[in-house]
This record gives sequence, structure tokens and C-alpha cells, in this order.
Amino acid sequence: MQQISKKKAFFPLNPSFRGYLKLYEREVPLPVSYEELRYYDNSIPVYDKNGKDTLWESVFYPQSMIGHLQAGLKRIYSIMKAGGDQAAEEHLSIERIDICTFGNSHPFRIKIVNTYNEVYDYFYIKIADASRIYGLELEHILSPYWMNFMVDGNTLVEEHIAGVPGDQFAAHYLDRPEFNPKRIAKEFVKFNERCFVRLLGDMRSYNFVFDITPDFDDVQFRIRAIDFDQQFYEGKRTLYMPQFFKENRVFVELAMKHLNAEVVKQYQQEERSLIARRIKAQRHRIKDLRDVIMKDNVSFPEKISQLGHELAQYYDDSVFSRCKTMGEIIERSLKRLLVRSLR
Repeated sequence: MQQISKKKAFFPLNPSFRGYLKLYEREVPLPVSYEELRYYDNSIPVYDKNGKDTLWESVFYPQSMIGHLQAGLKRIYSIMKAGGDQAAEEHLSIERIDICTFGNSHPFRIKIVNTYNEVYDYFYIKIADASRIYGLELEHILSPYWMNFMVDGNTLVEEHIAGVPGDQFAAHYLDRPEFNPKRIAKEFVKFNERCFVRLLGDMRSYNFVFDITPDFDDVQFRIRAIDFDQQFYEGKRTLYMPQFFKENRVFVELAMKHLNAEVVKQYQQEERSLIARRIKAQRHRIKDLRDVIMKDNVSFPEKISQLGHELAQYYDDSVFSRCKTMGEIIERSLKRLLVRSLR
């Protein structure tokens, strides 16, 4: 069974990383901070439509804070979605503010509604942890998906990533006759490879979602990570491979049933090739990020040493065992991928 650190340490953003974020317009002055949202004076549990506790709580604030929070949160949403255009803010309403009591990061989830048509959206406000923000930025550069997030001081704002959570997909969607199990298996193999290459850990089924898109002759599936807390933090290699989590066993069994070893290898190579192309297309940005990561401290020496030695053994590449930071490890992982793509 996989062992994730029970309480992950938070790492502050160093000046070099803040400079990078400012250069790429990720650091933006925000009117409401994570710290302000902590001053609620009451809360009630949030239940799903079946009456099950979601481990989120709706929070309530003193009357003196409500006006400032409502205006500030609407402003954050317009900055994130409309480049700061305030015209639509008068038609927005903050319906609910929730806090997640599960885990150690305690994010706030904001539900915002357009009063014209009752269409709603969510966004999240969290503590600005360096490893999590590295995870978001690497997802933006190396995955097929654009990531919309902003940082201000100790506050991180993230856009909501829509989709069916993996655990719910396994329970309620997996056996639908209109869904091709081979396509689901293929996407899990590619997702597993993507996480391993860029060292995103703890991708248990409730930390990723399925994006389901009807096509003209079939249904397409894409898996998206939604939790980036465990970006190159842990020391055990298999924690970066979703296939080894018991929560994902149903997807592993699907792949074993419908894909042979040669097909799996083909899909893995396809994903590595796509990542290599993204690195080349974003070579200036990835170089700027590399320069910051290489010298940053986002894990502990014993974890760095363990991961380096395990990857050295896995790849038969002694360079990993000589790495002194997680930045050096991720650089070696991506460099191997680039070299192989040139062959």
C-alpha cells in the first residue's frame, strides 16, 4: 500500500520564483487574501444530493466583513476570467463560501452565480505553497491543458477544473454501454505516464477528473489532475505512478484486460513524444522555470536522496542518484525524454 506523508510541509515562494511568476503574469494584486477568509464565525456541513457528508463546510462571516468579501471575491473572478473588466461584476453574486476540512491545506471554494441566467461557477483560494504552484505551472507547460491561477503574497487563486471525479466515474460511469473501455484504458495509461515524467504524486482517483466529450462516432475521455500538492515532494518512486494506488485498481484492471504490453508501450511513447514537443515549443519558459527550480528547496534531503536512487535504479541512470534537489531530478527526467525524442 502506498504511503503518503500524513502532513505535507508548506514551502514559501522564494524571491526568484516570485520574479518568474511576475514575469509570466501569474502574480497579481488581489483584494481578498486567504488569511481574511479564515475569520468566519460559524459553519455548517455541506452534504451531497444523496445526503452524504462531503467534508466541506459552508462558512459565515460577521456582518461587518460581508460587503468587503463579496466585492473582493467578485473582483478576483473578473480578474481571472475577464482580464479585470468590471462591467459584469454587478451581475455576479457570491452564493456560498466553503472550506474543506479534510487534509492539511484547508482550501476555500467560492461559488459564484450570474444573476442574469443563474449559471454558476467555482474558484478556489488556497495557501500559496511553492511545490503546489510548481505543479500548476508544470501542468500548464507539459500537459494538454491551460491552467488559470494567480498568486498574491501568501494567497493562491485557482480556476475550477470541471469533470467527473475519478472515484465517482469508477462507481457510476465506467460500465455505461456507450463508453468504449479501450479508450478509458488508453487515457489512464497516458495519464499515468504524464504524471511519472513530470513527478506529480498522489494521483488517487479523487485527485483527478474525467473530461467526457461526445465525438461524431464515439465518446472521448481525458483525465485531468485537480490536486497539485504533491509535485516532486515524496521520496518513493511509485507515489508518482497512479497505477500503484489501490484507489485506481479498477482502471489498472481495465488496461490489463483491454491492452496488451505492446499497445501500452506505444501509448507511453506517444505521451512522452507529446511532452517533448511541448517542452520544445515552450523552451524559453521552461528554461526560466528550470533556473528557479534547480536552486529551490521544496522537499527534504532524505526524500530527495530516496527518489534519486530509486529513479537511478529504475532507469539504469546514475545521474539521478547524484541529484541534490528535486529541481535537478525533474530536469534529468525531462532531459532524458528530450534526448530520446531526438533519436
